[in-house]
Amino acid sequence: MMAVSPVITRETTMWRAWVGFNATHSFGLILFSALYGYLAIRPSPSRFHSWFLLALGFALLPGYSVIGKLYFFTAPFRGVVLAVALYLLGIVVNLAQSKFR
Repeated sequence: MMAVSPVITRETTMWRAWVGFNATHSFGLILFSALYGYLAIRPSPSRFHSWFLLALGFALLPGYSVIGKLYFFTAPFRGVVLAVALYLLGIVVNLAQSKFR
């Protein structure tokens, strides 16, 4: 992989393309975790009123779990499935609390 050039250009190798692909996709995971982690600890109830943010998080997490099932080993897959379950639990608990207020 370090010596083979992809058909796209001779300026890169398969190794550099592979590392770049993994680095950019890792940044996406880090951004998602940082954003939703920050929103989880931020003392503002408005984050649960944004259906866009809730839907975006729910769309991404199951997508990551499908990718994890297809391409990763079991530890990352189980971690993402746990994140999906906790995400949904957070939404359910928040909705239940808002109904009793």
